[in-house]
Amino acid sequence: MSKIADQTYLLDKQYRNAANLNDRIQLHARYSTNPYGWHRWIFDRLALAPRSRILELGCGPGRLWLQNIERIPADGEITLSDFSPGMLEETRRNLAGSGRPFSFEVIDAQSIPFADASFDAVIANHMLYYVPDRAKALGAIRRVLRSGGYLYASTVGAAHLREMGELAEQFDPRLVPWVGARPTDSFRLENGAEQLAPYFAEVALHRYEDALIVTEAEPLVAFIASEDPHGRVSGDRRAEFTRFVERELAEHGAMHITKDAGLFEAW
Repeated sequence: MSKIADQTYLLDKQYRNAANLNDRIQLHARYSTNPYGWHRWIFDRLALAPRSRILELGCGPGRLWLQNIERIPADGEITLSDFSPGMLEETRRNLAGSGRPFSFEVIDAQSIPFADASFDAVIANHMLYYVPDRAKALGAIRRVLRSGGYLYASTVGAAHLREMGELAEQFDPRLVPWVGARPTDSFRLENGAEQLAPYFAEVALHRYEDALIVTEAEPLVAFIASEDPHGRVSGDRRAEFTRFVERELAEHGAMHITKDAGLFEAW
């Protein structure tokens, strides 16, 4: 069973800090085929007017802002939030000395502790599929947005990292990367517009063209291990899995992995 929305697991293990997420970010950074990075692409689509008040839910280690420091409006008010205190502490360290107007809050997206119409934009970057009660979260997001405000919510589609899941399952049928195994009723590219429609008059989808061409075993193994909630890729088993991936790469050459990601813009 997927632990994608198991809040106890997410808080205590998967996102206690940024270590697992950083392992996944590194694979994308090293082997993505689109030279124009994801976070730069996301920022291009944010309509951030001067003096905007912005809330990011599930900010992770703050990479959206780290990779766009010079583009952040100096006169805006930006609240970065995560439901993991450990993750948020890493965000604070990463952005220390940036000179930009950040504040930091531990927030559960299902219960946003701000007054109605507090923000011009809310950003939810690859996080709504973690929320157990998305209807409650979307209602809270709509409530804190001002009239004419925007939600920017990114997610992935059914084909995302398909080949990675197939590789893991070939090694051990029980080893299905948990993020890759999003339930069909999760928040995905295929159904996100339908889930947003009750809360927003207009919804647009922007797709990001990209893929992974992986040539080394260890970064791929680290990615899959970071998503393994049952410890099936640890100790001797991890070494065995690494040798398995090395044989696959030696036989087939670089491994092509589909990326299927995009951004919903709702207003």
